[in-house]
Amino acid sequence: MHFRSLGTILKAVDTFKDQLGYLPQKFHSSLRPRFNLRKAQKHRVWLDCGASLGYSSRSVVPLLRSRRRHGGKEMRATAISSKLPLLTRLTHRLNAALSFCSETWPAADVPDDDGLPYFDVPRPRRSKAERKPYVTPMKVLIERAKAEREARKAEPCRVLEEAPENGLLVPELVEVAHRVYQAHRTLLSGLSQLVRVIPVLRCGFCDEVHIGFVGHEIRTCTGPQSRLRSAMHVWRRGGVRNVIFFPRCFHLYDRVGKPRVGHDERFSVPRIPAIVELCIQAGLDLEKYPTKRRTKPVYCIEGRIADFESVAEEDETKRKCSVENLNNFVGSSSILTKPVEKVHNLMVNNISNLDQLSDEDRNKLRDLGRQTLDSWFEMTSGAQKIMEKYVVNMCGYCPEVQVGPKGHKLRMCKASKHQSRNGLHAWQEATIDDLVGPNYVWHVEDLNGPALNNNLKRYYGKAPAVVELCVHAGAPIPDQYKSMMRLDVVSPGRDEVDLVA
Repeated sequence: MHFRSLGTILKAVDTFKDQLGYLPQKFHSSLRPRFNLRKAQKHRVWLDCGASLGYSSRSVVPLLRSRRRHGGKEMRATAISSKLPLLTRLTHRLNAALSFCSETWPAADVPDDDGLPYFDVPRPRRSKAERKPYVTPMKVLIERAKAEREARKAEPCRVLEEAPENGLLVPELVEVAHRVYQAHRTLLSGLSQLVRVIPVLRCGFCDEVHIGFVGHEIRTCTGPQSRLRSAMHVWRRGGVRNVIFFPRCFHLYDRVGKPRVGHDERFSVPRIPAIVELCIQAGLDLEKYPTKRRTKPVYCIEGRIADFESVAEEDETKRKCSVENLNNFVGSSSILTKPVEKVHNLMVNNISNLDQLSDEDRNKLRDLGRQTLDSWFEMTSGAQKIMEKYVVNMCGYCPEVQVGPKGHKLRMCKASKHQSRNGLHAWQEATIDDLVGPNYVWHVEDLNGPALNNNLKRYYGKAPAVVELCVHAGAPIPDQYKSMMRLDVVSPGRDEVDLVA
């Protein structure tokens, strides 16, 4: 028995099935050399589904062709969502990975949040091989690049009018840069004193940090030989570098004329904290790190920057704002008050309870925590405001950061897929968390309480290590971190693990 078309096959299948009520084995064996009966039945199922939804066979056949073209793994199909419940009434067996919708299947796995509304609790990346998400969507970046290309073709030689792309400073951000720099210094000074009073623990094999006298028992260690320890952390004494992380970048003398550092210049160009470099490019002048200041905008000739400013004018106005002018901006900040005196060191005297402090030391500790927390918010908010105008780039795979319109050309990336890039970084737009590493830690209500249990980790909240340290020092809890710290959740006791876990 030979059939030339699929329609003839389906008609024969329906005829045999109506007459006999079943398909004989001989029919199966006779059709086996010419076609697959299962594919023919699936074809009939798709035609019946399309007819039940109001679609003709002409609109369903292209879907089948696309399904065959992609091997049944991915397919695009569109249908009316209001008629989707009709599919549930069908008794046919359909592939679970396919459906009538306007998405590409199989769909991406949705992360399981255990049904909790605390979506703001930070979660680590699933895999270090995955690239960091883009801050600006790729479609917007492509449209922006096309607009710049068209503008360059329309006007090959033009004067850049907007700052800071033209080499000039943004006037309203100069004072903000001075405030951010002073807040950065105040933050480091306050943290260096708080760390001596409130214990900070770090894992000896990974980047995990914990605030408290006893380290937690949550099994999240990803360091070497973590499987032998069942992912348990090995706690050691930590410091300020573990509470907050300031990545370093190369200092640019001329951010517009020479925005990129070559691989051969990696030892001659100094590296400073990225937050300090951002302040320098925004208007802060430091004698140790000179930078070029312009009074006239630069030209853009076919995509290249040309500076026609004379050398004499450059020497006269090179250092318009000296380091002595920094004191004029210091008094304008709301957080730069009289520094708090040093608090009595508890760790030297082997005191493990903050309640044993005197009233005077307790008030000093509370004021120091408030001042440090205020400097933290002053620094982050000011840096975000500066980053709206001044570009900060980061690598999509490693923590490397570079402040400037372009990233450097150093071949020092050792992250995933660096062989295909010849060691170069995959530069993209950075966020405030890349410029100032907050280092989130588990929130602890009592520093002297028992260790956090691994089976109850869904009841615990998180917070930046700076916020957690200042809150235990006596500073009020910020409103934006109350949900992240899960203050409205009563965590069960260790004896109730079997009842709730």
